[in-house]
Amino acid sequence: MKLMSAQGPSGSLSAVWKWVQSIAWCFVFDHVTGDRTIARPDDYDYWRSFELPYWGAPMLSFVAPNPRTLVPEERTMNVNPGGDATGDPRFDAGDQDLWQFRRIAARQNFADGFYDSDIVLANWPQLDYVSGSIIDTDDRQHHLNAAKAQSRAYVYWLQTEAPRPDGGRGWPGLRLRGDLVGTADGFAQAPYIRESRRIKALTTVREQDISVKARGDAGPARFDGSVGAGMYRIDLHPSTGGDNYIDVECAPFEIPLGALVPVATQNLVPAAKNIGTTHITNGAYRLHPVEWNVGESAGELVAYCLDLGLSPRQVATDEHLVDRLQGRLTAAGIELHWPHIAGYWPTRGAARAESTKEPLL
Repeated sequence: MKLMSAQGPSGSLSAVWKWVQSIAWCFVFDHVTGDRTIARPDDYDYWRSFELPYWGAPMLSFVAPNPRTLVPEERTMNVNPGGDATGDPRFDAGDQDLWQFRRIAARQNFADGFYDSDIVLANWPQLDYVSGSIIDTDDRQHHLNAAKAQSRAYVYWLQTEAPRPDGGRGWPGLRLRGDLVGTADGFAQAPYIRESRRIKALTTVREQDISVKARGDAGPARFDGSVGAGMYRIDLHPSTGGDNYIDVECAPFEIPLGALVPVATQNLVPAAKNIGTTHITNGAYRLHPVEWNVGESAGELVAYCLDLGLSPRQVATDEHLVDRLQGRLTAAGIELHWPHIAGYWPTRGAARAESTKEPLL
């Protein structure tokens, strides 16, 4: 199974297979009384000065490019705010205040005193590790260690140097919550991996298939033999090859059965973000709801093949068998098609105001 690197209109002509989206080593934290500062990392000075040429500031800052305009913007972090500052998700990406951007428990949603603090998942641009790929490389462990080191340095920076709204520096009361992620150090058990190996599939989803601009149509992108549906922008984080964000308006889309079936490999069905996409379209199909749908449909496909004594390729290339599989998926509660809705671009305002609300992941 090879990392396929086919590009579309938004891809770099010089892209190579080892250029993949950044990984991020997430952590969960809250804010309590007392000093919870971790030990100063040995490599803190390195990360404190590390800056990407297009970022606008060191990674240990509140600055990051706006994914859609690529203009560096300074975020805020208001610890345990009294309310919710985010707006309509069609026009507000919700990422300006980092505390609220990935907050997983807001204390105002619970009975008084149930939580002393909100609980926040740090999965922020500043944690994106771009210095190397962990896929099919001899130095995989080095890059895993470095990604975690970058996040560890960011925790220490938040606790000691980050600018506070009151003019002070650092929140020593920020507490890593290893009890919530099942680790002793408070960091996630594994990194967040946005891009993986992908099969060479019977059907490869291209940017031209799902991009609103490339298609000239914001309506649902349909495929023969749909086994599910999804919706997200084509959203690529900075890559190990030096690319900044790539953000493309995307139509609601279907998941083609052919993207789950390898061209040649037998007895293999992908069940996550390893289906037949390109580096570009993976940016839309990589999102969790789509992965979950792929996993469900892959399981049903395998069970169907075992019942009939057939291979996935035999099913995918027989219209009658595909119809029967789709009936099985529908009976299992899997949506195969979108109603007619349109993708949107926030700055276009009311012209797209009827659009669906996309998730923020």
